[in-house]
Formats: sequence, structure tokens, C-alpha cells
Amino acid sequence: MITKSVNIGRSGAKIKRHGVLFVCTGNICRSPTAEGVFRAVVEREGLSEKFLIDSAGTHGYHIGEPPDPRAISHARRRGYDISGLCARRIEAADFARFDLILACDQGHRTLLLRLADKAQHGRIAMFLDYAPELGISEIPDPYYGGPAGFEHVLDICERASAGLLAALTRDVT
Repeated sequence: MITKSVNIGRSGAKIKRHGVLFVCTGNICRSPTAEGVFRAVVEREGLSEKFLIDSAGTHGYHIGEPPDPRAISHARRRGYDISGLCARRIEAADFARFDLILACDQGHRTLLLRLADKAQHGRIAMFLDYAPELGISEIPDPYYGGPAGFEHVLDICERASAGLLAALTRDVT
């Protein structure tokens, strides 16, 4: 079960928000794409104040860097702006701050489970659990491939984001 964090909205009133963190290896391809797509889906539905959305990497290879230029370019072509995102590594505080931590592949999930306290394991899941119709459980890493890989990641993130929002809005709206 996902818990809800309480934050202060623009009006000064307390609102309950779902904290969602997307995680991949370096936080420059898959997880920022997932963050950008999910953020846009949430904004389109007028639910931005009900969500805290972020992304991180399991490793610190690219801390402080923007997403991969190819990820930015392909996302932009579909109307997603991820250019302002900045790579960071997952921190211990993230396991308390976010209600749902979504791994892009099984290796990320395994590492997240090792890093989290046992009490926080219920917060960790696979992002593609929200798109079972795709018949895959992992988002392939496009980093070493060509343009088709980045387009495929966007296709996957769009489907999974729709499923994720549908699952979460049952609790927030």
C-alpha cells in the first residue's frame, strides 16, 4: 500500500501527495525520460499538486549532468522537456521521502532493496508493473544504441505512465 506524504500547496493548505521516484543506472536516459513523461501526463490531468516526481541513478557516474542529449532530443520531439533535469544518485533519504520508488530494470530493483530498510521494501517496484500489456518487465538501456532505442524507451514510458497514473489516482482524486 502506498502511503501519502503531506505537503503545503501554493494556497498554503495541506495537501496529500504521492512521491514517485524513477531509478535507472546513471540518471541520464531511462529515469529522466520516465520522470519527464510521467510529469507531463500528471500535468495534462491537472494533478501536479498531488504528486512529487523525481528521478535518480543507482550510480554516480553523471552527477550534476543533464540527461543524455539524445534523450533530450527524442523527448522534445514528443513534447516532453527534460532538458532542465540534473542527474543525481539515490540517497538514503529518498526511501523515506518517496512513497513509490520505481526501478527501470531488475538490477536496479535488487540494488534498491539492498539499500533500503526492510520496512521500506514495499515502496520499491518495477515501473513496468504498471504496463503489463507490454509483456516486458524491464526498460532496455538505450545508451549504447541508436535513435530507435530512445524512441522505444519513450513508447514504454508513455504506456507505463498512463497505467501508473490510473493506479495512483484511485487513491488521490
